[in-house]
Amino acid sequence: MHLIHPMVVKIGIPVLLVLLVVLHIVRRKIKYSGGTKVANTNFVKNLNIYKTHSRMHFIASVLLEICIITTLISGLFLVARPAKKETVNNGTKKRDIFLCMDVSYSIYELNAELVDSLEDVVAGLDGDRFGVCIFNTSTVLYVPMTDDYDFIINRLEDIKEYFVLQKEYMDKYYNPSTGYLEYDYEEYDDFIEMQEKLDYYDAGTLVNNMRKGSSLIGEGIASCMYSFPRLDDEDRTRIIILSTDNAQEALGKPLVELEEATSLCKKNDIKVFGIFPDRETWSGMNTSDYDTDEQELKDNVQKTGGKFYKQSESLSVEDIVADIEHEEALEVEEVTITKIVDQPMIPVIVMIISLSFMLIIGLVIRI
Repeated sequence: MHLIHPMVVKIGIPVLLVLLVVLHIVRRKIKYSGGTKVANTNFVKNLNIYKTHSRMHFIASVLLEICIITTLISGLFLVARPAKKETVNNGTKKRDIFLCMDVSYSIYELNAELVDSLEDVVAGLDGDRFGVCIFNTSTVLYVPMTDDYDFIINRLEDIKEYFVLQKEYMDKYYNPSTGYLEYDYEEYDDFIEMQEKLDYYDAGTLVNNMRKGSSLIGEGIASCMYSFPRLDDEDRTRIIILSTDNAQEALGKPLVELEEATSLCKKNDIKVFGIFPDRETWSGMNTSDYDTDEQELKDNVQKTGGKFYKQSESLSVEDIVADIEHEEALEVEEVTITKIVDQPMIPVIVMIISLSFMLIIGLVIRI
């Protein structure tokens, strides 16, 4: 244990001692003056009861003075901040994991299952950092990279409601035969209310949607990649868990295509684990070919050193996440740091005891 501000004690205690000596000297030199003197006090002073009370008063005065000195010294030590140095193995230098989700309405079932499974995974993390990006036309950093797992779980719960709302919206109003949203006049108010709720999430992911299109996979992955903190100068294990149907509906040339985005990930040692929906959950809204989209995504995620998974009855999202955890064990050393921890307990206890005795002595003297 050491003091952060030792000069407070080195200067304060000598000054306190000097003040005590000065006060004792001054008190002895003070002589009685003025007032009416009482004669024949020797008789009273020789009484046993007087001697007893006088002795008790002297002892109480000495003890009171000791308590005051102890309290002041304790206060000096508290101001000086007693502390100790601790060497801590900081477990944050492990993995950085980004969940990157295509939130177009064609993949809500896969996203809902993925988020549901990841809540238990996040709750069991120890030192790993986690973040969430969502994208459609544009990308939103929904959860910045953090190891605040309670915050992450709360945000995952929140976005899960978004996917449930997407499902309810599509089941209720989307007509797959016509490819349009349809509703009765009586349902108009409910339809508008649901759209307003969805707009809360959609607003950030549909910037320039009418001009650029939707499900811009390459731009979503690239935006997520550049959301990793200190990407250029920190050596960490980095993973992107990507959920998408790879059914890009671009109205023009995207800034970054899928192949370019995965090449950037490979260059920066980021492994992409792609999760692709099965045929049953493949949306009739998609105008692209299922097999072509599947093969393209598979080739690109495997290029980064990651793995490709297709949702099926025999392979759930929970199995996929467990596989990712198993494959991506800790690859970097932990960081050892030294931190200073305040230790005010002893001075505080001494001060409380001294103040308590002062209170008791004061009550005794009054009696």
